[in-house]
Amino acid sequence: MQRSHNVTMLGTGLIGLFYTMTLHGQRGRDRVRAVYSRTAERAQAFASEWDIAFATSDMAAAIRHPDTDTVVIGLPNHLHEKAVRLSAEAGKAVLCTKPLARTGAEAKRILDIAESAGIFAGYLEDLVYTPKTLKALASVARGALGDVLWVRSRETHSGPHSDWFWDLDQAGGGAIIDLGCHCIEIIRSFIGKGIRPVEVTCWADTLVHPITAEDNAIGLIRFANGAIGQFEVSWSFRGGMDLRDEVAGTKGTIWLNHFLRTGFEMFTSGDGGYVAEKAEQDTGWLFPVGDEVSELGYVDMFTDMFNAMDQGRAPRESFYDGYVVNAVIDACYKSARTKQWEPVLIEDWRGQTDARPVTGMKEEIDGMQLVKREHMPDGRIKLILRDKGSGKVVQRFEDA
Repeated sequence: MQRSHNVTMLGTGLIGLFYTMTLHGQRGRDRVRAVYSRTAERAQAFASEWDIAFATSDMAAAIRHPDTDTVVIGLPNHLHEKAVRLSAEAGKAVLCTKPLARTGAEAKRILDIAESAGIFAGYLEDLVYTPKTLKALASVARGALGDVLWVRSRETHSGPHSDWFWDLDQAGGGAIIDLGCHCIEIIRSFIGKGIRPVEVTCWADTLVHPITAEDNAIGLIRFANGAIGQFEVSWSFRGGMDLRDEVAGTKGTIWLNHFLRTGFEMFTSGDGGYVAEKAEQDTGWLFPVGDEVSELGYVDMFTDMFNAMDQGRAPRESFYDGYVVNAVIDACYKSARTKQWEPVLIEDWRGQTDARPVTGMKEEIDGMQLVKREHMPDGRIKLILRDKGSGKVVQRFEDA
């Protein structure tokens, strides 16, 4: 049975805004009843804008408010552990924005706090919930791609909005922890979250901005079944926000473009107004996003979270998922320093321990292994074959 939920919103920055827009949108029954901001002035202004009854700069007071049952954390990374602990002490369900923490160790403490308290805990990884991603994941689950061999996920833009993202101590890192956390969980979702990430190799550097954290990075993640994940992240990409995923399997391929090209193109020499998150201009050729919170996955994400609470089940994205992502990120940062493959250290692995290797081609013709079948321009079919005994590779032709 579905019921309405009353929310304490921690944070009034961009993510808190998007979360509140989602919860209050389309005559939604789940409402924000209390809001916390680090300054009383901002808390009150946000409350007035969104018709929220209680506003405060006291985090504990917001969490303990008697009219709320769920705490949504949209705070800087270094405040997540404190917010989860206070929520657990209050016995309230808690939903935390990405990344779960700054390090794997911190994420494990957060996971342990929630599980020890027995509270519902959901990881707000919105980009796993985009409409295109959900449909693509359903196709993969049906076997449309066969065994998934390789997943590439890219998120790039000109940099985050708030000052704390650029501070290494508060954020825990740069573009990898900010954007790579999205990519890693997208990769895990397509390859299979029960398949253990084994090791990573990563390049990261600070190419543009005067900061101590990295503003560009590329990483490879090898999984226990032999599949590979690849992420590309940047805080110096110009022209908007580029969100793309590619999935390659033994039977098919999926390409997803979520944001930079939306199917909505407009030219203006006047005032284009707000275009989309991370858009860098409001004149010239613009690429607006229709329903931004839906396209970015927030609508389906909160629907899953609250349905999971009501149905007594785990959400698609849990605190455990957030912990695994942080463990992969730890290995990425270590690899970027050592310039070599580094193991992913997961203290509490809950997935498969005997993952089946991805399977290759099994077809045989006349006792030889089929390597490739190709239609040629003249109508013939070329077969590339391998002799199982000698290992010699040959080719022959068949009529179409």
